[in-house]
Amino acid sequence: MSEPLNTQKTRKSAFMERLLDGVEVEWKSLGELSQIYGGLTGKSKKDFEAGNTKYISYKNIFNNIDVNFTELDLVQVADGENQHEVKYGDVLFTGSSETAAEAGMSSAVTINFDEKVYLNSFSFGVRFYDDNLLIPEFSKYLFRSHFMRRAIAKTASGVTRFNVSKLRFKKLLIPIPPLSIQKEIVRILDTFTELTAELTAELTARKKQYAYYRDELLSFDSTKDTKSAKNVEWKTLGEIGENLDSKRKPITGGLREPGDIPYYGASGIVDYVKDYIFEGDYLLVSEDGANLIARNTPIAFSISGKTWVNNHAHVLKFQTYEDRRYIEYYLNSIDLTPYISGAAQPKLNKRNLNSIKIPNPPQEVKQRIVTILDKFDTLTASISEGLPKEIALRKKQYEYYREMLLTFPKHEE
Repeated sequence: MSEPLNTQKTRKSAFMERLLDGVEVEWKSLGELSQIYGGLTGKSKKDFEAGNTKYISYKNIFNNIDVNFTELDLVQVADGENQHEVKYGDVLFTGSSETAAEAGMSSAVTINFDEKVYLNSFSFGVRFYDDNLLIPEFSKYLFRSHFMRRAIAKTASGVTRFNVSKLRFKKLLIPIPPLSIQKEIVRILDTFTELTAELTAELTARKKQYAYYRDELLSFDSTKDTKSAKNVEWKTLGEIGENLDSKRKPITGGLREPGDIPYYGASGIVDYVKDYIFEGDYLLVSEDGANLIARNTPIAFSISGKTWVNNHAHVLKFQTYEDRRYIEYYLNSIDLTPYISGAAQPKLNKRNLNSIKIPNPPQEVKQRIVTILDKFDTLTASISEGLPKEIALRKKQYEYYREMLLTFPKHEE
């Protein structure tokens, strides 16, 4: 059971009182504390294709809480061209975005970088007059906190694209706690960040390990002199599973009656409806969409219970759990390009799906493969257990403490 909101606020208030220990936090506007400078202007497309100087782009700021100098692109800059350089302690912001909530995303310059680095025209920087005002490592957390993000979003306006108003941006009030408090906050938040980074690195390593074992276990190359390769029988997918595409029923968004039954499309759940057309365990395979080529998400995925499936996903039924999961793992591991038609709109039609050749080893071999791969899948993909769950919990914990540590009392006159 979650903690009552009043209790949470009381705990946060008590924590901050202990941290501040009677010290009042000063609030000042950005316009009082800093100068705002812009990025590259008047540049054509060819300047970015044949560059000689590194520049910081919208993408670099948006994707990184502190500037990543190892992934900068190049732009052509003439000798003596009057452009703004970034330096240690600056905070960079995106000038616009497609949504107000994402406008003015920040990235702090937390290291000294000797080379000349410029901003592009979609970004701007803030440079504080006093180098000892805010620790750069503190700034990177402060300007990404929820309360600052809400305030920054209010400075943006637009219709199809939201641009930050420099005039309103300068009026933003920011807290200036003592440096000792800033350092302690950074220490605490860095601990959570480092722990999450370690878990993420562990997850990446486990995913590589999973991919290796999956490819080894599902490799039945007849040219290999192995027992599994010699004894395996090859069948078409249509011979192994039962295709239930004829039972699918697409419903347009306006006609769907809201409920708690998952409504599936090509890549997963797209809605929840009141009724169902399938009940049990099935394997869905994407029928169309760019993901058939990109493979950003699995094209084969299992579903259970009461469900509704539209005509963008094939529905397959198998006799056993091992059969279904084995086919799921196999389809997600192979190149399906030979079976896909269409260029602008890739499609895996029923005929081609049923014709896919599948190695069909004895049931005990399938069971062994599925048991091993299920363990890796739980470790690397499960949101209810395994590393993804642990990472999600650590991120929530980090966000909780970040908001608590960066919510300072504001004394109104």
